[in-house]
Amino acid sequence: MVKLGDWIQPHKHGIYVAPADVWVDPSEPEAKALVTHGHADHARGGHGTVWATPDTLAIMEARYGPQNGIGVGYGETIRLGEVDVSFVPAGHVLGSAQIVLDYRGERVVVSGDYKRRADPTCTPFEPVKCDVFVTEATFALPVFRHPETGDEIDKLIARLHANPTRCVLVGAYALGKAQRVIAELRVRGHDAPIYLHGALARLCALYQELGVDLGELRMVADTPKAEMAGHVVMCPPGALNDRWSRRLPDPITAMASGWMRVRQRARQKNVELPLILSDHADWDELTQTLTEIAPREVWVTHGREEALVHWCETRQMKARALALVGFEDEDD
Repeated sequence: MVKLGDWIQPHKHGIYVAPADVWVDPSEPEAKALVTHGHADHARGGHGTVWATPDTLAIMEARYGPQNGIGVGYGETIRLGEVDVSFVPAGHVLGSAQIVLDYRGERVVVSGDYKRRADPTCTPFEPVKCDVFVTEATFALPVFRHPETGDEIDKLIARLHANPTRCVLVGAYALGKAQRVIAELRVRGHDAPIYLHGALARLCALYQELGVDLGELRMVADTPKAEMAGHVVMCPPGALNDRWSRRLPDPITAMASGWMRVRQRARQKNVELPLILSDHADWDELTQTLTEIAPREVWVTHGREEALVHWCETRQMKARALALVGFEDEDD
């Protein structure tokens, strides 16, 4: 008996689309790859040919050097072998896409990572009706319900204003999260210069080249210590408690991550101001998305697979975990 989606073959290092002879987000170099977005656990160097959105290709080139890339715009459909392939916004980071695969009357959507919250740095998620929906499960536990983004940014601004002789040092992942925090600050009316650790400069500059307005950014390395008092400073999470931070004026340590919901994680990282700000869907958004799309089957790629599979099964929605490896949470 032919199974639904049997032309899609999950392997530990990625998903193989047999009638197109192409892989989706392979964690090892392959001859042909469809890439959902630029994070290192989905986009790797060394592939023969890469199909991705133009913004994702630009991010990959900035991180891994020249790519044999073919840009596919949102809503555009290409034909690979016997499969029609299209890219639809995922709302995760700049250029992120869900990959829609149509073959012999069946539709499979590989969503990659996604979120449903508004984000000034990327195109919003678009739900696509399908037979099989391949979903992440990073925050697939009922305890993970992200607060309103504006409230978290207001906490940051309030702490800054209450401590004019200090700076607020925000740890944020270099691709997506750092730029989103900056853009959200601008949305809330924070027009002052924002200072950057050198590790964030390249991707912030690329976002600006690609049309995302981040306002005035300055480098910490080029700035006297006293000048940064009363300002926001951005750095990768690993630099929060590094010797590098000694050049800052009495920093208040903050971190922007969905994991800041877990108090123990904040304590472990010596975070004074946890900012619950995620680029992944929370529990309610994951389950609402599955309800909205109503696929015949749900395949769960990584994260808290068991809870989401159980939720599906209690609602008579067929589901299974794919047990892919090499997909991490990337300090979200």
